[in-house]
Amino acid sequence: MKRIAIVEDEAAIRENYADVLRAQGYQVQTYANRETATQAFKIKLPHLVILDIGLEQEYDGGFTLCQWLRAQSSTLPIIFLTARDNDVDTVSGLRIGADDYLTKDISLPHLSARIAALFRREDAWQTPTKQDQLLSIGPLSIDSQKMLISWHNSPVEITITEFWMVYTLAKQPGHVKNRQQLMQDANIYVDDSTITSHIKRIRKKFTQIDASFDCIETVYGMGYRWVQDNNKTQEQVNEI
Repeated sequence: MKRIAIVEDEAAIRENYADVLRAQGYQVQTYANRETATQAFKIKLPHLVILDIGLEQEYDGGFTLCQWLRAQSSTLPIIFLTARDNDVDTVSGLRIGADDYLTKDISLPHLSARIAALFRREDAWQTPTKQDQLLSIGPLSIDSQKMLISWHNSPVEITITEFWMVYTLAKQPGHVKNRQQLMQDANIYVDDSTITSHIKRIRKKFTQIDASFDCIETVYGMGYRWVQDNNKTQEQVNEI
C-alpha cells in the first residue's frame, strides 16, 4: 500500500484531503507543521509527500522541508499544494526539487490524478521503455512512459503538468492546441493566465539548455503549437 504524507497546518483542509485519499486505498499520515513531519520522516520516508508552503508560524516552512526531503531522496515524489499562486513561489518550489506545484483550487479528482501520475512515473522508471512510447522530433526526445523529456540529449527538468503540455503540443507538430485542450491533457482546470505562466516556464526551461529554442509558438486568439521550422513567414502564420 502506498503511503502518502500530508503536511498542512489547516486541520479541516488536511483531513479533507486525507479522507479522500484513504478512500482510494492509500495509507495517509498527516502533520500540521514542519517539526513533527521531519521527526516522522527521519524514522521512515513515505512514498509521496503533499506540502503546503506556509506551515503555522513558518512562512516558508514547506520550502525548507522540501529541501530537506530532497536531500534524503532524489526520487521521492513531492507535490506543493498551496494557495500561493504567484510565479516567484512556483519557480522557487520547483527549483528546490518539487515534482509538481498545484494551487488549492484544484479539484480533488484532479489532485488524485496527479498523485497517480507520479506513482506511475516512479513505477515506470523500474521497467524498460517500449519503442512505441518514445517520440523524437528533431532535437526533442520524449519518453511518455517515464514522463521524461530531453532537448539535444540534455534532460529538461519539468513537472507533470509541464510534461503533458509539451507532449500534447509535440505529438502533433504544427497543430494549434487551445487552452482547453492543454488543460484536459494536463488534468488541470485553471484560468488562462495560469496556462500562460506554465508555457512561459516551459520555454524558460528549454532556453536554459538552448538559448535559441523557439519551438512553442503562440497563435494569438487560438492557443499554442509546436513548430519544427522556426523560420516561418508571416503568410504561413496567417494561414493557420
